[in-house]
Amino acid sequence: MSESVNETGPAGSEPTLAPSPSGPLGYGDRVQLTGPKGRLNTVTLVPGGEFHSHRGVIAHADLVGLPDGSVVANSSDEEYLALRPLLSDFVMSMPRGAAIVYPKDAAQILSLADIFPGARVVEAGVGSGALSLHLLRAIGGDGELLSFERREEFAEIARANAAAFSGSLPGNWSVTVGDLQEALPAACAPATVDRVVLDMLAPWECVGVAAEALKPGGVIICYVATVTQLSRVAEELRRHGGFTHPQANETMVRGWHVEGLAVRPDHRMVAHTGFLITARRLAPGAVLPQLKRRASKGEFTAEDVAAWTPDLNDETAGEWTPESIGQWSKSDKVLRKKVRVAQQLARERGADEAES
Repeated sequence: MSESVNETGPAGSEPTLAPSPSGPLGYGDRVQLTGPKGRLNTVTLVPGGEFHSHRGVIAHADLVGLPDGSVVANSSDEEYLALRPLLSDFVMSMPRGAAIVYPKDAAQILSLADIFPGARVVEAGVGSGALSLHLLRAIGGDGELLSFERREEFAEIARANAAAFSGSLPGNWSVTVGDLQEALPAACAPATVDRVVLDMLAPWECVGVAAEALKPGGVIICYVATVTQLSRVAEELRRHGGFTHPQANETMVRGWHVEGLAVRPDHRMVAHTGFLITARRLAPGAVLPQLKRRASKGEFTAEDVAAWTPDLNDETAGEWTPESIGQWSKSDKVLRKKVRVAQQLARERGADEAES
């Protein structure tokens, strides 16, 4: 067992709280306890801690030292399965300031954008940090992730969630609060970025700065919620002239109930969450060959843009908001609470630097 794994120290010393990714369970680890009815309960192991249910108690000390995947009984002899949560488990249960990118879409982003170890990746916006965690795992220790977020509250939640998952803030990850169009040119020299991942309300506004930052052959991938957003991104990529023909898709996942001969689709499924649209950066001066297809009526017009605007009579017509595309926006009070919960989770993992 490596020194990073939690163990009790010499006699009389306090146990460390540095989490471990594998090996025997230790203090600071997040543990997922599954009860006899299949209900999941996630706790952080701390000295003197206890997990309580209406049927009994499990002392955290009883879990320390057990192998991952052990079964432990509570004070009423009710058995629980103890496992470290997977990344997908963590992102589905972590505190959220903004809607997260679901694991099914994060997996597609890693594949379609070809996120590789050592890549230099730009991400905007960071939201609650779910996609950031997947990107950090994919680029490895030799890569670099530069995340940009307009809202300080979202950035704080993302930092705390990342620290809570890994035990500390990754050294190859930076989170910049500000507008991507202004902040990216200052952070990255032209043609120095391998991949650009945009998860924002109006990604078409950032196509130009993304093109400048990308290396020839680099990938831009945008995650959008509605068909109107999808259309505008596609047309902007074509209008820019510096990208290949965009490709768009969505991913739907349907689980199956498999028990003996009772094999059938689940009654519920994770259907539409968003669209993914990708394109690759052309070399300087390259002109993309035109596809042979039926003649269209041309690019979108100002009238088309107006048709996409939620309220033409409003003085802010043309501005996109979460509400205009059907996303519920949390109040400032709720966001402050989410920040506190995320930072508390990080502190339980021994990651005090999450608040820096």
